[in-house]
Amino acid sequence: MTIIEKIITAHSELTEVKPGDIVDMVIDVRLARDFGGANVVKNLEDNNLKIADSTKTWFTFDCNPGGSDQKYAANQQTCRIYARNNDITVYDINSGIGTHLAIDKGLAYPGCTLVSTDSHANILGAIGAFGQGMGDIDIASAWASGKAWFKVPESVKIIFKGERKLGISAKDFVLNMLKQFGANSMLGYSLELYGDEIDQLSLDERITIASMATEMGAIAILIPPSEEVVSYCNSRSGKLYEPVFADADAVYAKEMEIQVSEFNTVVSKPGKPHDVVSINEVSGLKIDSVFVGSCTNGRLEDMYVVAEILRGQKIAPGIVFKIVPSTDEIWNKCLEYGWISVYKEAGALVSNPGCAGCASGQVGQNGPGEITISTGNRNFTGKQGKGDVYLASPAVAAASAVAGFITTPDEIPESPVEFEKLNAEKKPHSGNIKNEINKKPMVIEGRMWFIQEDNIDTDMIYHNRHLSVTEINEMGQYAFGNLKGWEDFSGKANPGDIIVTGENFGAGSSRQQAVDCFISLGIQAIIAYSFGAIYERNAINAGFPVLTFDSNININFKNNDYIKVDFDNGILENISNGGKMKITAFSEVQKEIYKRGGLLKN
Repeated sequence: MTIIEKIITAHSELTEVKPGDIVDMVIDVRLARDFGGANVVKNLEDNNLKIADSTKTWFTFDCNPGGSDQKYAANQQTCRIYARNNDITVYDINSGIGTHLAIDKGLAYPGCTLVSTDSHANILGAIGAFGQGMGDIDIASAWASGKAWFKVPESVKIIFKGERKLGISAKDFVLNMLKQFGANSMLGYSLELYGDEIDQLSLDERITIASMATEMGAIAILIPPSEEVVSYCNSRSGKLYEPVFADADAVYAKEMEIQVSEFNTVVSKPGKPHDVVSINEVSGLKIDSVFVGSCTNGRLEDMYVVAEILRGQKIAPGIVFKIVPSTDEIWNKCLEYGWISVYKEAGALVSNPGCAGCASGQVGQNGPGEITISTGNRNFTGKQGKGDVYLASPAVAAASAVAGFITTPDEIPESPVEFEKLNAEKKPHSGNIKNEINKKPMVIEGRMWFIQEDNIDTDMIYHNRHLSVTEINEMGQYAFGNLKGWEDFSGKANPGDIIVTGENFGAGSSRQQAVDCFISLGIQAIIAYSFGAIYERNAINAGFPVLTFDSNININFKNNDYIKVDFDNGILENISNGGKMKITAFSEVQKEIYKRGGLLKN
């Protein structure tokens, strides 16, 4: 049998398995991350399921260490509470990437089985173990039963001949493999790697190579563990484990040889990890940012390479360099060895450990038009932000940060390339401004929303989790999304509606979105007893009508009444019941800004 067949057999009640068999196998290590963890909990609770063995079950918070995203923070807290009630260990936000922790903490070992809500759980192939990413239902089932069903895959044996050229990193090694195999020629296979170069790989290099099995479509890249790897795993677990090797007469679906000496320094072009080209094709391309980290290249050896390149150097002007070690242990080693100081003196940002940008975490995302060189394993469109992401080794990433463009360590120029200034041409105004001003009505009519509540703050109006939205037409959907009882306002409101409310409307922060969300919905005006000072200014400057009651309300209001508002004369009329009252009219300043369509309009 092959390695994966022997591991599956050892974790089942069978004496032998073959490709295509569907087997129930025992799972030794059962992980759930902050991404998906809350859904695992929900699946367990909704189906009244209990944990089979809490000593084999862990939460790992690695996608968004720090909980900087409101939804991640909520998910993490859900998991923490469940963990307390079920005696489950949590590797919290200061710990690092779950699959790395499984290896370094001795949870996983050669020949074991592991599942996680992580598509790169097959990184365990680095120690000759079975690891698989699975969905929330699968993980919930494994937590409850201790088992998972699995279809035995066919195996491919790859023998690497020759020696690597000087400077060819493990990342180059696996990207060259990806260039040859593409995204699907190894789909569904378990790959076993052999050869002198494979035997000499360090654990960190094995992790880099195994981590990109998913990008090839493979079930796993299994690397027979060396004595060094076995010794490391045994020392970390405190137990003695025997590695699993393929039988001499193991049957493979394919066997092939690859010349390592033909591997070159390469880069993956944006959008497709398998779109791998020689670095010569993109060398000199100006970049905006650099990211070093992820489960592929956040290990100690990666951090060392970056430190050596940055030592005594400065990051090119305007370049943003983000460094994220994969675990807290590695972070502390960087501190102990003085590398953190090297990074900071060069001008890099160093974050607490975790997946970071690769998993839409708190560090590593890029903006529209931004060109990033990253050591991650994926560069799908939108995966790490709205810019373009090139994949490369830590050495290329660090060298590019110093140079200001994509390059190798031996091609760093004496002076970095700086950004050129772009002279944006002013766009001509569309239409006649005077005609547009004349279209601004001083008397409006519309359906009323009567919100009888005081001190409605800007977080109730427009929650801070949506502050990254910059397009006004996208903001309306979040209006009142955090105001109890009014969360569905955006779905009910119609263009032309008018809001009437209580005291101190818009208290709190200075966020302009709390005004713009109503503009987005087409709300015509807001009338309140009083407004927060900053909110009132923001509304007036946006050309959005806000007015206050001149005295106590002396006419009856109810939702869906039809009202008429005279900005010039300060009169509010309830057409539905005939009531009329005085409100504070526009000041000359407010009127002028309103007529212009906003403070910044000509």
